[in-house]
Amino acid sequence: MTETPNPHIVDTDTLTGEMHPIRRCVIAIGSNLGERLNNLQGAVDSLADTPEVWVTSVSPVYETTPLDAPEGSAEFLNAVLLADTTLSARTLLERALAVEDAFGRERTGEYGAPRTLDVDLIVVGDRRAHDDDLVLPHPRAHERAFVLAPWNDVEPDAELIDHGPVAELLAKAGADGVSRRDDLELSLQ
Repeated sequence: MTETPNPHIVDTDTLTGEMHPIRRCVIAIGSNLGERLNNLQGAVDSLADTPEVWVTSVSPVYETTPLDAPEGSAEFLNAVLLADTTLSARTLLERALAVEDAFGRERTGEYGAPRTLDVDLIVVGDRRAHDDDLVLPHPRAHERAFVLAPWNDVEPDAELIDHGPVAELLAKAGADGVSRRDDLELSLQ
């Protein structure tokens, strides 16, 4: 069982004495190439093994039709992780990209190209960012049932910053092309 730090406590770096607030984050993972379930489990394990990241929940797995993808793209497996972290959003993004790279993610420059692993930061605390490579909250999460459905499963009372309750956003987005796969499971060690 993963220990969840108290979000009202600020962690102090033992070397520098710097204060690091603990932030709740939502991370979406997806795969439509290779051993999809193994890729997702690898992402869960890699993120859970990251210092200063405490994965607290893993959603059920969903199989989803690719959106904005090249014709003939395979279906995705998707899930959502809830975690607490003292890492900055930028450092967490760097870790997410490193995990993608470790699982053979190729960046072709083609939007929506098939991928072995996709790790997206949806929210990191109440942090907002509008940089070229980091936008928080995720700019399309409020429209994506493949993010909203698994997130709603693990946190039914969740709200997406600037958009409202996840359950309401999911109702608006609809569940076409998104099906829960109860025969597949990700584990949190």
